[in-house]
Amino acid sequence: MHPLTAAWVCWAIVGMSPVAGKFAVGVISPALLVLLGTLIGVVYFTPWVTKNRQWGELFARQTLWKFLFIGTFGTALPFTISLIALHYTTAGNAAILQQSELLYSLLFAIFFLKEYPGKGQLLGSALIVLGVLIILIKEQYTPRWTGDLLIVGSTWMLQAGSTVAKKLPKELDYRLIGMARNLFALPALFVILIVMWAMKQPFTLEPVLKMFLVLGYTGILKYGLAMVVWYKAIRALDLSKVTAIYLSYPVLALLLSALFGLETPTLHQFVGLAVTLAGAYWVSFTVKKEGH
Repeated sequence: MHPLTAAWVCWAIVGMSPVAGKFAVGVISPALLVLLGTLIGVVYFTPWVTKNRQWGELFARQTLWKFLFIGTFGTALPFTISLIALHYTTAGNAAILQQSELLYSLLFAIFFLKEYPGKGQLLGSALIVLGVLIILIKEQYTPRWTGDLLIVGSTWMLQAGSTVAKKLPKELDYRLIGMARNLFALPALFVILIVMWAMKQPFTLEPVLKMFLVLGYTGILKYGLAMVVWYKAIRALDLSKVTAIYLSYPVLALLLSALFGLETPTLHQFVGLAVTLAGAYWVSFTVKKEGH
């Protein structure tokens, strides 16, 4: 697969994520979907790990706790929370508000990686804040607001996982990291399910076609193939170009959500989308210009 094709495949997979999550509502519980999806992800990467005899590297002492952190905060918690959020908000809102991850990226870079942003990055980040606020203020005190706040309040976890991932040895293969994200998400997911059971929270699992399609998408595409094509793209192409493609996925999510009749796009969504995308592209190209 050509690296540019890989970038667009990743874009398509990520763009479908909020829509798939919306289809999951009522047929499978969020934590259960993430658990089963990660198990499929483990199966997806197992042949490569086995063929290349990487099981020892997967459980190496020097990276074990980092893998556990990445699995917990990079997969288990944020993906479960985002699926819960889709019980309240729309797929379009979720996709737009997930751009707030770039803000946390900025903060984590400053406080943990000692990477200080330039004026261009700060201005771009300000636009992202404005776009997010346009969505949040419009939905204030509505049922959607709960889901919107869950999205904005959980994307920091993805950046926490990414920050720790940057501390991993550079010689580690990305497929090993993909396996680790799935495998080491399982302990936290089992804890979540046990807590839900103890609190007598209902579990939903309806073996209908929609459920199997969502589960297949989650495990094979989102937790498996997406990781492969993402790293294939960024290793061969300029990172800012791949990021520019990737950051436009809310457009696809909003269009698919409207196409499937899940929501009718509103003016404030289009405005918020335009502003957040402008900020995201500004940050992306500023980083390239500054040579980071």
